[in-house]
Amino acid sequence: MPPNTTASSGQKPGKSGRKKGRRARLILIVLVLAIIGGIAYGSFWSISTVRASFPQTKGSITLDGLSGPVDVKRDGYGIPQIYASTDADLFMAQGYVQAQDRFYEMDVRRHMTAGKLSEMFGESQVDEDEFLRTLGWDRVAEKEYETKLSAETKKYLQAYAKGVNAYLKGKDGADISLEYAALGFRNDYKPKEWTPVDSVAWLKAMAWDLRGNMQDEIDRSLMTSRLGPKQIADLYPQYPYDRNKPIVQEGQYDSVTGEYRQGSDTSTGTGGTQSSAGTGLANNTEAPSGLQGQLSGLYKVLDDVPEAVGVNGNGIGSNSWVVKGTHTITGKPLLANDPHLSPSLPSVWYQMGLHCKSVSEKCQYDVSGYTFAGMPGVVIGHNQSIAWGMTNSGADVTDLYLEKLTGNGYEYDDKVKAFTTREEKINVAGGDSKTIVVRETNNGPLLSDRNDELVKVGKKATVDSAAPDRGDGYGISLRWTALDPGNSMDAVFAMNKATDWTEFRKAAALFDVPSQNLTYADTDDNIGYQLPGRIPIRGEGDGSLPSPGWDSKYRWTGYIKQAELPYEYNPERGYIVTANQAVVDKDKYPYTLTTDWGYGTRSQRIADLIESKIKGGGKISTDDMRQMQLDNSSEIAKLLVPKLLKIDVADKNVREAQKLLEGWNYTQDADSAAAAYFNATWRNILKLAFGNKLPKELRVEDQCLSVEPVDSTGPADEDRRVRECGQREADSAQPDGGDRWFEVVRKILDDEDNDWWSAPATRTDPAVDTRDELFKRALTDARWELTAKLGKGIDTWSWGRLHRLYLKNQTLGLEGPGFLKYMLNRGPYNMSGGEAAVNATGWNAAGGYTVVWVPSMRMVVNLEDFDKSKWINLTGASGHAYSAHYVDQTGKWIDGELLPWVSTERAVDAKTSDTLVLKP
Repeated sequence: MPPNTTASSGQKPGKSGRKKGRRARLILIVLVLAIIGGIAYGSFWSISTVRASFPQTKGSITLDGLSGPVDVKRDGYGIPQIYASTDADLFMAQGYVQAQDRFYEMDVRRHMTAGKLSEMFGESQVDEDEFLRTLGWDRVAEKEYETKLSAETKKYLQAYAKGVNAYLKGKDGADISLEYAALGFRNDYKPKEWTPVDSVAWLKAMAWDLRGNMQDEIDRSLMTSRLGPKQIADLYPQYPYDRNKPIVQEGQYDSVTGEYRQGSDTSTGTGGTQSSAGTGLANNTEAPSGLQGQLSGLYKVLDDVPEAVGVNGNGIGSNSWVVKGTHTITGKPLLANDPHLSPSLPSVWYQMGLHCKSVSEKCQYDVSGYTFAGMPGVVIGHNQSIAWGMTNSGADVTDLYLEKLTGNGYEYDDKVKAFTTREEKINVAGGDSKTIVVRETNNGPLLSDRNDELVKVGKKATVDSAAPDRGDGYGISLRWTALDPGNSMDAVFAMNKATDWTEFRKAAALFDVPSQNLTYADTDDNIGYQLPGRIPIRGEGDGSLPSPGWDSKYRWTGYIKQAELPYEYNPERGYIVTANQAVVDKDKYPYTLTTDWGYGTRSQRIADLIESKIKGGGKISTDDMRQMQLDNSSEIAKLLVPKLLKIDVADKNVREAQKLLEGWNYTQDADSAAAAYFNATWRNILKLAFGNKLPKELRVEDQCLSVEPVDSTGPADEDRRVRECGQREADSAQPDGGDRWFEVVRKILDDEDNDWWSAPATRTDPAVDTRDELFKRALTDARWELTAKLGKGIDTWSWGRLHRLYLKNQTLGLEGPGFLKYMLNRGPYNMSGGEAAVNATGWNAAGGYTVVWVPSMRMVVNLEDFDKSKWINLTGASGHAYSAHYVDQTGKWIDGELLPWVSTERAVDAKTSDTLVLKP
C-alpha cells in the first residue's frame, strides 16, 4: 500500500513544509534501511543510487553540437526556462533538460508507441505489444517524418534528439533513473539513442486516447445481445441542444450560394471572411442581421493500450474557456484550460519556457507552457502575442468495419481481396521472442486478431439481411485518421510562433490528429475558437455502429475541408466555452462530426457561472477563472435530490442518512457527508435501473448476477435466469455515471412506471416496479454500503474518504514488487469534485469511487500581463522518486491553488533558484 499522505495526518498536502520535509527524511531513512537489509531481489543500494540520477541544475555542462551558450533557469519548483540564440540550440537544450528530469518516462513511452514494451518488462507485455504492432504507430510516424514534415520541423526534431542523446552519453541505467536500477535486477536492458521518429510517434499515443466514439461504437454493438434497438436508443439520448449550448452559436449558412458570410472585422488578423481556393467560399463584408462583427460560417444543413501511456480514452474530457476584455478586470482576455486525463506519476505534462535571447530569423521562439517530455515545442500555452488551450472535440475519426473473412482474404463488393500482411518480431526480456502476422484489409488493420472484445463484436454486431453469412463471426478492422501520415508536428511549431488569428488558423490547419477544440486569445483583445483536424466524410452510415466492410458504399469519401470546419471569432456574447459539448447545432451543419458528444453538463455550468458574473455587473478576474475551475457543483444532484427527499423511508438508519441531503447545496467538497451519501445513492440507482440489465461484456469483471438472458428491462422470470459474471475492468465498465447517464435519467425521470425503474427481488428486498420504489432501495443500499466502507456513524462520513486519488508510477508502480510500489507511488489523497463537475475528478459509478481521471493541469493566462498568469501541474517537474520536485505541486493542485507563471526574462530572473549553463 502506498504511503497515506492525507488521511493519516489529517492535514492536506502542501500545508506544512516542516511535516513534508520530515516525511521525506523518514522515507529516505526507510529506503536506506531497506537497501541495507538487502530487500529488492537481494541487491544492495545506497543513498547515492537514489540520488545518482538527479539532474545537475547549477554550474555548467559542455555539450557537443551547440553553437553557443544556453542558459537553463529553474525556479523553486524545478520548472525550467531555456534561453538560447538559435532555434537548433533551443530545441537541443529542450531535449537535454527534459531527459534530465524525465528520460525513463520518455523511454517507456517510445517503447509503448513502437510496441516494444516486452523488451523492457518481459513476457507480461507481449499482448500489449502485439496490439500496438498491429496498429503500427511507429511505422506511420516514420512515414510522417520521411514524407510529410517540413525541413524546418525535421531540423528541430533532430536537434531535440541530439540533446537527449547528449544527456545519455556515458550514462548507465542507474545514472538515469531509479527504475533502471530496479530493472537491472531482471535483465541487462540498456537505453538506446533517441531518434526524431520517437518524438513524432508520441502524437499517435495521444491521438489514440482522444480518438472519439470508438468505445461507444463497441458498446452499442455488445448491447444488442441483451437489449433491443429502442432500449439502446434510451441509453444514448439525443444531445440536449435546447438546454446545453454548443460551442459555436453565432452564425448561419447560405444553402443556396454555399458562402460563408462573416461581418466586417477591424481587429488584427482577419480583415473579413476567411477564403480558400476551391471550397466555394467568398468574401462578403455584409453581416447577417443581428450578427454584426461576428462569425457566420456554419453550414446549415480502448483499454488495450497499456497504462504506461499515462492517459486513458474512457471518459476523457477537458475544460477551456476564454473571456474577452470587455468582461475582465484587466480589459484584455483571460484564457483558462484544464485537460482531463487519467492520473499518472509523473504527470503527462512538463512545464517549460523556450526563449530566444533575441527573436529573429535564426531564433524565432519566445513561448511558454505545457510540453510533452519526449517532444520538442510547447503543446498548450502562450507566446508574447497569443495564448491557446485545447479540449477534446470528440470528433469521430475512427470507424470499425465488419469484415467477412474468406481463406486468405476478405470479401469486398462481391469479390475476394487478399490481405496485406507483414510479420512483426517481438523481443522479450528474459524470454523467447515471438513473431506475429499482422493482416490488413483496405479499411485498415484487423484488430480482431488481437482483441477478444472485438471478436465478440464480430459475433454480435447488427447487420442487415443482405450481409454475407456471419459464420463464426466477422473480423473487425479499424479505419483511423491517425494511421495515415500527417502534419501535426508541423502544427506545434507553427502555433508556437503564431502572432495573430490568421497565423493561428493556418497553424491549426496543419493539426491533423488528434482533433481538438482550440481556444484562442491575443493581446489585441481578440478571442476565437477553431475546430481543426482530419475529420472524415462518410458515404453510407454515421459511424455510430460498425459498418459493413464488404460494401464500398460505406467507405470514407474524403475529409471536411479546413475552411469548412466550425470556428468562431469575437462572438457578441464575449466569451467562448469548450468542455466537450457539441461543437455546432446539428441542424446548422451538413456534416456528421460525431454521434457521441459529451452532453454539455460542464460546459453549460461554466457558461452559467460566466453569465452570472456578467449579469451581476461584475468583471472577471484571474482568480474568478481559478474558482470556476474548482466548481464542485453536482448537476445530477440538483435534479434528483428533491425527488429523493420525498421518499418515505421507515428505517431510522436510512432516514438518518437521507436527512444529510436536506439543505445540501449540491457541492461535492472532500469533507461533505451529503456528497458521499448522494453519490452512493446515485451509484445504486444506476446499478439497479441500468447496470444489472447490461450484458456481461459491459459490467464489472467478476461481479456476478442471476439474469434473464435477453431483451428485458422488467422483472426477470425466475425459471429463465442464468448466472453471468461481468468481464470489463472497473474503470471502464458501464454505467459509468457520466453526463450521458444524467441525460438518460432526465429523460425518464417523470415517467414513474418506466420499465427501466424495475428491478427483480433479492434475498432481502422485494421486486420494485416504479421509480420511487427503486429510489427507496437505492437510498437503503447506499446507507449500508457506506456503513461498510466508512462506518455506522454518519458524522464520520466524507466524500473524500470515498473519492480518493492514487498516483502510481506507470510501470513498476503498477506491476513491480511491493517495495518498489512503496518507493515510487504516492497517495491516497482525499478529493473534492466529481463526475461531470467542472472540477472533474472523475469516478466510474460501475466500478467504485476511486478517481480515474483528473484535471491533469490547470492554467489561467492573463493577456494583459503574461507575468500575472497562473499554472499548476498534477505532480512536479521531476520524474525521479524522492527528488524535491517529484510531487511538489500536488498538494497545491489538490487545494486548488495556482503557481505564478512568469515568462518575461526580468520576471523569470526574479524567480530563478538554479542556473545551469550549457556550453558548446
